[in-house]
Amino acid sequence: MGKRASKNDDSRGGSPREQLWSTTFVLVVASTLCCFMVGQGLNSSTSVYVALYGGTAAYAGVLAAVFSGAAAVVRLLSGPLIDGRGRRIVMLVGFLVLIVGTMGPLFTHDVVPFVTFRFLQGAGFSAATTASATAAADVLPSSRMGEGIGYYGLGQAIAMSIGPAFALALVSMDPAENLFIGATAAAALGLALIFFCRYEKHPETLPEEAVYRREREEKRTRSEGAKSEGAKSEGARREGFISRIFEKRALPGTLPTLVIAPAFGFVIFFVGLYGTSLGVGNAGLFYTLSAVSMIIVRLKSGAFMDRFAPIKILPVALAFGVVAFAMLIACGTVLDSSPARDAVFYLAGIVYGPCIGIVNPLNQAVAVKNTPPERWGAANALFQLAIDVGIGCASVIWGLVNDSFGFPVTICCVICCAVASYFVARAVYPKED
Repeated sequence: MGKRASKNDDSRGGSPREQLWSTTFVLVVASTLCCFMVGQGLNSSTSVYVALYGGTAAYAGVLAAVFSGAAAVVRLLSGPLIDGRGRRIVMLVGFLVLIVGTMGPLFTHDVVPFVTFRFLQGAGFSAATTASATAAADVLPSSRMGEGIGYYGLGQAIAMSIGPAFALALVSMDPAENLFIGATAAAALGLALIFFCRYEKHPETLPEEAVYRREREEKRTRSEGAKSEGAKSEGARREGFISRIFEKRALPGTLPTLVIAPAFGFVIFFVGLYGTSLGVGNAGLFYTLSAVSMIIVRLKSGAFMDRFAPIKILPVALAFGVVAFAMLIACGTVLDSSPARDAVFYLAGIVYGPCIGIVNPLNQAVAVKNTPPERWGAANALFQLAIDVGIGCASVIWGLVNDSFGFPVTICCVICCAVASYFVARAVYPKED
């Protein structure tokens, strides 16, 4: 009766809210920041490093394809390992492989070893991020999963805003190998953080509401737990390889992501080039402003992510993206004044931030919630594979469309992807009660 409301109480009704932040969740978010700093930094600066040693743009493109290809393959293979062997071991191995890949260029500049190092970078990055996404879902309460995944994505958002700039600064120093020293240091820090992430052996260290702890406690209290576990293991052994790597219950979140990912890929690969072709003073500022906007939205995501049906949130987020892309079209078609064009270009970055800041964690939450916890590794692997494939295809498709028809037509196609993803979501999202 006289009990004081805690800071976790729901501000609207005064009822206690389940704990979101825990030591383990902070460790996972921080390690994700380290991993994405390395991945984003290397992807933005490897071409500069290659050019310094006389390499061609084509060679840099091959290295980018090697990184993406390795990441895609390892996404599929790491899912069953995460579900079978555990999250922590896959994260540790992923970071170790990433460190080998970042240290290698310090000792040789030869072509073949460098291709191998890029392969190791992609493989390690993919394994570590897939496992960390699963670990984040483990330690969150089910009722705040969407909000928590939004916060988990902060590591990616911050890395996107500062990783490329930091890496380009390092590669511009003398010697350029400072790039790989910095990347190795960031990966080593991520590895050190994961050593303290021991919740799988000690679930009692997690908050009572955490999905992983509840699942373990429920299994322990079942009267026929041992028998059901034996049957489950036997069934798992009978599963085919495709069944173990492909989690079809994650498709409701994965399919809309696959459709919208090429739109995100256009931003990653071509918005900077588009701004430069228009004569925008600092086209890279688009990315910084969009990242800041994305971070703000994710920090405020608790107000809506788990309180409204996903199909009601998605169209609002996509509308931000459509408006941002329409503003980019206007920059190249109706705005002749340089100051006005620059201002609208930068403003488009701010408007774009809420789109990517909401759509990805929303779809990931749908994919995870629709999948049993023991299959979250495969679910996250499939979800992130959709991002890899969609963004990777965008680098080829949008380049061809742009060469043939120009940026305005390309951006119209990008808008079509955003709109189509909504209709796909309407068809595949789980029906709300």
